[in-house]
Amino acid sequence: MSRQLLDAVMLQEAMVALSSNGWKLVQEDKAIYKAFVFKDFSEAFGFMSRAALDAHQLDHHPEWFNVYNKVNVTLNTHDAGGITALDIELANRMDAIQQKG
Repeated sequence: MSRQLLDAVMLQEAMVALSSNGWKLVQEDKAIYKAFVFKDFSEAFGFMSRAALDAHQLDHHPEWFNVYNKVNVTLNTHDAGGITALDIELANRMDAIQQKG
């Protein structure tokens, strides 16, 4: 998976699908963000555990914050200075994990 920055067209195309699932551009369009909400802490922590396995597999790790039933996720590729295909892939995987419940 590429660690090269997405160009403006590729980023806008990716955001069409991601925004319908609650992802937003943040940090002057250099990151994407989503607030995941679960039934309780156990569901939130289970989501984080499953997402951590995918992140490790991609060698791409999220910036995230958990309080009780909420997990706030910010994704960007620090060494590229913005959003890459890795961020989009991990966002899609996180959405799939949440949908599987």
